[in-house]
Amino acid sequence: VGSGDRSQRIRTYNFPQGRVTDHRINLTLYKLDEFLGGNLDLVIDPLMQEHQAELLAEIGA
Repeated sequence: VGSGDRSQRIRTYNFPQGRVTDHRINLTLYKLDEFLGGNLDLVIDPLMQEHQAELLAEIGA
């Protein structure tokens, strides 16, 4: 889930469109108000799923 490079773009917020994009997992949500209101699970859950998939891929490789 990303390389940790300081120049790596992690997340983009587009206020006119109400959109938040997490570039690490190519996730785009049109729920910016919810996200900024504290519903971080909208992004955390898919990040955890991606991380688990990466771990399983490493084990299977």
